[in-house]
Order: sequence, then C-alpha cells, then structure tokens
Amino acid sequence: MKGDRETIQYPSGHSFRVLRWEKSLSEVETVLTPGKAERIAGAGTRWHFHVEMELTLFTSGQGTRFVGDHIGSFVAGDLVLLGSKLPHYWHTNGVSRGLSVQWHFPVTHPFWTFPETLALVEFFKSASRGVRFSGATAADASLLMQTLAKYQGVEQLATLLRLFARLANAAPNERQFLSLRTFALSAESDYQTAIAKAVRYLVANFRDSVSLDELLRITRLSRSTFARQFKLHSGRSFSEFVNRLRLQATCRELRESTRPVMDIALNCGFTQVSFFNRLFRRIHGCSPTDYRQARAKSVG
Repeated sequence: MKGDRETIQYPSGHSFRVLRWEKSLSEVETVLTPGKAERIAGAGTRWHFHVEMELTLFTSGQGTRFVGDHIGSFVAGDLVLLGSKLPHYWHTNGVSRGLSVQWHFPVTHPFWTFPETLALVEFFKSASRGVRFSGATAADASLLMQTLAKYQGVEQLATLLRLFARLANAAPNERQFLSLRTFALSAESDYQTAIAKAVRYLVANFRDSVSLDELLRITRLSRSTFARQFKLHSGRSFSEFVNRLRLQATCRELRESTRPVMDIALNCGFTQVSFFNRLFRRIHGCSPTDYRQARAKSVG
C-alpha cells in the first residue's frame, strides 16, 4: 500500500506553479500563461502532504481546515502557508473558489545563490507548523496572489518574490501558527493512504458513535499499528482527533445559531454533558455560553 503523497509537476518553463479553482478543490487548473490553463487532478479534498511548500487562499467558501494537528474553521479570505511534508486537508461546505502557489527550493536550489534570498531562510522554516495570515498582510498578499495568475515569465517571478517579502515581514499579530508541532513524514510512508481513509471517515461521521473497529476494518490495520500510525500522521490520538472535530463543530454552531448549548453538543456527537463542559473549558478557557456571548459581542 503506497503512501498518499501528492506528486507535483511544474509546467514547462516554470520553477513553481500557480493553481486556481472556481467550484471545488477537486476541479483545479494550473495556470500556464495569463490566457491559458490546464485541468489537473486536485488533491485538496483529501488528507495528504507533499514536499513542496504551498500558499493557499480561499476567495470564497467556508469549511474546516486541517493542518498538522490543527483543526479549525475557515471562511473567505483564509490565507495559509504550509511547509514541506506538512499534512493538510480543507473540508469545504459547498462551493469554494481560490488560488494556490506551490514551490520547492531545497538548500541546493539556485534560488539560494542570491544573497538577498538568505533573509527568507527563517521565514520558510516557520512554515513547518503552518501559518495563517490576517489583517493588512493577508489583504496585501491576497492581491499579489491574484496578480500571479495574470503574469508570466520574469514578471510572475518578480511578483512571487514580492509575495515572499510581504509575508516574511508580517507583523507578529498578523500571523498565527496552526499546528502545535512539526511533522517529518516519509514520502514513502506505507500507512499514509490508510490514515487518510480514516480521517475522511471521521470527518464524515464524527457526529455519530464512531467505532474503532470500523476504522480498523477500513484501514486494514491492527489495533496497535493504527494507534501508533494515526498519532504519527495526525499528531493526535484517535479519541483526541474525534473530540476536536466535535468541538470545532460546536463552536461553529454556537456562533451561527441560537439553539440551546446542550442540543448543539448532543448533535455534534457528545453524549456526556459534564465531559463536554470540561473539555470545552480546557480548550477554550471559558464555558460554551461565555464563548457564544463573546462572539456575539465581537460581531456586534
């Protein structure tokens, strides 16, 4: 069973590639010139990784973002930088639109022969945990990303360098690290496909009673191997991952609805009220009711 690693091919004459999609991450095209694009198989709808770094912008849509051991909501304007081999997945709710740029500049790449680029070394390293940009940095970078698709050749490369410079100089309060730890997955991992299947199953079924036996059947792994590999690839144990999914869903519903808190918790898969309240307070530092009131005030 081979790993679910995405293999990225750059278009002829390019040292990086620009992607865009208009409806779904499974219907992606790579931009060849301002007036020409080529349809390719999109990998964003499954949990995966690649050696290339990636910057992804959603210009419309919403859903759940998975980066390393991070699970969180995203909306239009979400801009995230991913380091090499960092597992990721965007679970979108309906139609989405956006852009991505992917590149791989290892230490032997000619990119680093220019003394000016050495200032980007630490910036690239910081992407190993995934970085979400916001504020003026995200607004400026979003415009530059949309410009990338309108240029070619030297002008496109120059725009990419401007994009790197803008992100590297982001104010501390406009960049947020996503994953709690870094990942160093092997490109030849024998278990990546199996764990990706487990993640997809959990995302689709977390509101129900999730059976470990069912996951073992889907992945065809032993109990001990599954536990070890799931933690290695996702950064969390099976139960921690499920609880994070459920918490993320409750937070979204607390923000977007007026339903009673307990109804929301039960609908999102929690069966014990006391456990839900303890977990919510430990993760968010407040009660679900206080969380809802604080978000209502920030919107108002």
